[in-house]
Amino acid sequence: MSILLAVALAASPTLAQMKWERRVLIVAVASGGDAALAEQRRILANWKAKSDDRDLTIVEVIGDRVRGAGDTAASIRRKYRLPAAFTAILIGKDGGEKLRSDKPFPAAALEQTIDAMPMRRAGRR
Repeated sequence: MSILLAVALAASPTLAQMKWERRVLIVAVASGGDAALAEQRRILANWKAKSDDRDLTIVEVIGDRVRGAGDTAASIRRKYRLPAAFTAILIGKDGGEKLRSDKPFPAAALEQTIDAMPMRRAGRR
């Protein structure tokens, strides 16, 4: 492993390190040219301003590359049983899977699910 790669991996927390701190949206695809990936990115870009206070980290697993977490693509694919096709999974702060889809999540679905989570409701009091 190159020193540069080791530093890059160390800079991003792993999914395990995010537990109890962040909600995670995993978006996994076989290649960067996937139309569903482009659509999910567009939805998230438009929703960004409203999602900032929801402690949400986006983790993209594109082929064997990961952006947004220090985990390897193989470990994330194995842990969450990710197929090669587009898959989006919302993980709660407790580390549990809250939503899974083979299509991009609409912003409203993410918002409603996150806002219904006990830790989100407790944080708004």
